[in-house]
Amino acid sequence: MVRNVAREIAIHLAYELSFTDATAEELLDRRLTAESFETLAGEDPLYADAPNERQADYIRRLVLGVREHAAELDGYISKYAVGWSFARIPLVASAIMRVCMYEVLYMPDVPNSAAINEAVEIAKKYETPETVKFINGILGSFARQECPQD
Repeated sequence: MVRNVAREIAIHLAYELSFTDATAEELLDRRLTAESFETLAGEDPLYADAPNERQADYIRRLVLGVREHAAELDGYISKYAVGWSFARIPLVASAIMRVCMYEVLYMPDVPNSAAINEAVEIAKKYETPETVKFINGILGSFARQECPQD
């Protein structure tokens, strides 16, 4: 499993946090198992290989970070979603942006451009072209304004 696959799985889990009663820790413990991946592999080839320890740690770091900084990340989304209320943004789109913004803000080992490019590529799989443009615009404005040195 490569990092972009791990990132996409983290987005799935961040999305799932939007509507589950489970804590992030419970969700991660339940989903990051070989058995869970084996079950999900039939539905989505993304789950063909269970993550190794390093990949699972990366996924955990993203999902727990998104949960911990949710209010801050949602504030940035609202700030740069000019003319949109947060409630109008699709849950998948907000999960994609939260994960990307968390990487930009809290994971200096991930280049901002890589985080944004990957977020846009993942968005293309799940969202309409208009929503992908919206996501790209928000993430680009966010990176330029909040991280101008990069």
